Amino acid sequence: MSRSKAKGTAFESAVVRWLSSALGAEPGAIHRETLHGSHDEGDVGGIYAHGRRVVMECKNHSRDELPRWLREAEAERGNADALAGVVVSKRRGIGESRMGEQLVSLTLRDFVAIITGQRPEKE
Repeated sequence: MSRSKAKGTAFESAVVRWLSSALGAEPGAIHRETLHGSHDEGDVGGIYAHGRRVVMECKNHSRDELPRWLREAEAERGNADALAGVVVSKRRGIGESRMGEQLVSLTLRDFVAIITGQRPEKE
């Protein structure tokens, strides 16, 4: 496994552990997703809002590429027919003991969908 892939896997696993604990989830309910090639459905599964799936894309990169990551989360949201797609990005210098301080980014459309349970129409 490449160093980059190992960093990504470690970050995804840390996100799963932190969310499972913070949300009081049953063991295995929140989990790392398997790869589906061009039909990928996010990195972390088992997250729901209003009974609908929320796709989570995790990024552990030294360079911020938020617009590209948000497009990726939107594509994966569509693949999964999910309510919303979000990006969790690792902050430099913030390790596993402070996972709650990592960043979550999403579009306003996804924010409204999570709050109301309904996806607003595209412009």
